Amino acid sequence: MEKLSRTPLFEEHVRLGARMVGFAGWEMPIQYKGLREEHDCVRTHVGLFDVSHMGEIRFKGPQALKSLDWLTTNDVSKLEDGQAHYSLLPNAQGGLVDDIYVYCLKKNQDYLVCVNAANIQKDFEWMKTHNQGAELTNESDSWGQIAVQGPKAPQVLDEVLGFKVSELPKNAIREFQFQGHLGYVATTGYTGENGGEVFIQAAGTAALWQELLKKGANFGVQPIGLGARDTLRTEMKYSLYGNEIDDHSSPYEAGLGWVIKPTKKDFIGKSPILASKEGGLKRQLVGFKMLEKGIPRHGYVLFSFDNKEIGLVTSGTHSPSLDEPIGIGYVQAAHAAEGSQILVDIRGRKVKAQVVSTPFLKK
Repeated sequence: MEKLSRTPLFEEHVRLGARMVGFAGWEMPIQYKGLREEHDCVRTHVGLFDVSHMGEIRFKGPQALKSLDWLTTNDVSKLEDGQAHYSLLPNAQGGLVDDIYVYCLKKNQDYLVCVNAANIQKDFEWMKTHNQGAELTNESDSWGQIAVQGPKAPQVLDEVLGFKVSELPKNAIREFQFQGHLGYVATTGYTGENGGEVFIQAAGTAALWQELLKKGANFGVQPIGLGARDTLRTEMKYSLYGNEIDDHSSPYEAGLGWVIKPTKKDFIGKSPILASKEGGLKRQLVGFKMLEKGIPRHGYVLFSFDNKEIGLVTSGTHSPSLDEPIGIGYVQAAHAAEGSQILVDIRGRKVKAQVVSTPFLKK
């Protein structure tokens, strides 16, 4: 049996009565008080997520920009000090090694890359293999990470960190010190709400978590598990690696063309990625709502009304915010238009659904 890793906040989760589960090789909280209450807390107040299982890889030195520009699809040269962007790590066949966030700490010299927990070693090996001379370090064990998300999250961060995080623009990153520990707060997130993601040296993670709970009490803060994290991101149609995207995904079919900058630079997998678009997309990732009773789940098959298999559900849930079942999935391009009706095979019963505009929850 695989031994699960633990984040610096493991003892905090146990103390708070979280139900712990294995996730991407880590022992993580799936819920504390309950999924619905935690989900609603993030949409209306503020929630704390332990995301210390995510990976952090550092690119430093005079070749840092050159290396990242070759490895990723977005235009890293546009990032100034204290700016960040979402990007993709493509493979040579035009699929995706991972989806990532790139944080510019010092232009041309120092970048922090946040990668998915299940992909840390895979990504690091890929980066080393295709490195263009950067000083490359896997710093994942050195950092804890806490996501603070919700309408009142900026106020909580202002209180705890002692400066106006609430005045930072979207996709910014700023350094801070907390009880002698180095940290960075980034105005990024995975819920569709305001707030930030706080990187802090691992030894300071528990103290920061406790301070966020203490000073956030007046704002209705709660710790939030992976269950609500998934329903929150599904309502926004944010991709989850291993569900919506993987080593074989076309980023254009996945709706991620907005982070591909082929006219600005060259990058790994550029030719097959562009070919997938120029040849006409064979399938597209869509959001859909159920028209009949039933909840779509990952792996369920999608059909047309003439009983032809047309795709697959990648994620699905009962949306707590909308109080109705929603799903994300790939369908053949002919069935991808908004308003198209499809069938979801739910344990042998074909149930009607309709393609809708996304995000499901309009903020």
